[in-house]
Amino acid sequence: MRRLPADGRRPLGRFMPPPDPSHPPCPLCGRPMVPGPSLNEHHLIPRTYGGRDTVTMHRICHAKIHAVLSEAELRDHYHTIASLRAHPDIAAFLRWVSRKPPEFIDRHASGRGRHR
Repeated sequence: MRRLPADGRRPLGRFMPPPDPSHPPCPLCGRPMVPGPSLNEHHLIPRTYGGRDTVTMHRICHAKIHAVLSEAELRDHYHTIASLRAHPDIAAFLRWVSRKPPEFIDRHASGRGRHR
């Protein structure tokens, strides 16, 4: 068992909560999902194109998908988790986000020049 330093500060390092069997990992990044504002529902095929099936994922993962890909691209080419992971920009994001805690939330600038 590790001891805290005499001044009571915690050592730096990544804290990963133990996996919760009632909450599967994020289908995109594989990190644990913590219930609350860090989660979103993603329509694999956009609703504007008749999509109904959703998957729960981290809000930051969901935001990255929509920052990089248009709804038409999602409908035509990226309507599975495997195809999303294969996209070069998403793959680079997944390498980056894998080092973040599960409840990490960040705003993404759009990769398509769209401003919100």
